[in-house]
Amino acid sequence: MKTVKIGEGRHERLREAYRKELGGIGNLVEGSLSQVRRSGRKAVSWQLTFKKAGKTSTVYVPVDLAAEVRAWTKEFKRLKQLIRKITRHSLAIIQRHAAVQRAAKRVRPPKTKRTAGNSMRS
Repeated sequence: MKTVKIGEGRHERLREAYRKELGGIGNLVEGSLSQVRRSGRKAVSWQLTFKKAGKTSTVYVPVDLAAEVRAWTKEFKRLKQLIRKITRHSLAIIQRHAAVQRAAKRVRPPKTKRTAGNSMRS
């Protein structure tokens, strides 16, 4: 069966735009940054919590690095959002392609009309 080529649609354009945005992703780290107040201490400390091999791990983050680590966690969240958007549009492309293929199978070639006295033989 012949493969039907589909023109560039909205999903292809959006997916390509999101792929280009991936190039703008900077430093990132997976996890969440949170303030921790330890009993008996006045100073606030920071920790980064993340999953490693299915287990929750925590890393101390120095106060002077906390703002930068917060930016890294935001970049990671942005990356995840872009991946979800690209996936959504890729799935839409797949579904549309399958629908077009099914519709193409349903289309029958037009029948040639035979009129009285006209023979198809030579």
